Amino acid sequence: MRSEGTDEVDVAEGNPLAAPVTKLGFAPGQIVIEYGYDDDVDDAVREAVEQVVEGPLEDEDYDGVVDVVLLWWRDGDGDLADELVDALTTMEEGGFIALLTPGAGRGDRVPAHDVQEACTVCSLTASGGVALGEWVGQRLVGRK
Repeated sequence: MRSEGTDEVDVAEGNPLAAPVTKLGFAPGQIVIEYGYDDDVDDAVREAVEQVVEGPLEDEDYDGVVDVVLLWWRDGDGDLADELVDALTTMEEGGFIALLTPGAGRGDRVPAHDVQEACTVCSLTASGGVALGEWVGQRLVGRK
């Protein structure tokens, strides 16, 4: 929900993950496409994103330009740099990639150096991690 007269999301009512989702940069009115969906994703995170952007997540069949790419990525999913390059082709200028990787204790956790290397290859900068349940989110943006 938005507070009267502002674009701020009221996180007191609703999903407790709305605050960390907002911290990643999600905001009302954004078009978000989701890649990497599988049975291990956190539905509460997905719902929080939909609540904050005030609309549904688009799936891989969406062919329009988007503001945000929500990318669920696990160790063993392939070449992260290739996936990031593909994601960049769907984004509006000024958009970002929200990279969600498994958190501590999971066997498919993505090593931090893998994310950093992929970002370097793609000329992206990663923000610090935001805890989202069993996942960690990072905002990836183009270097200026």
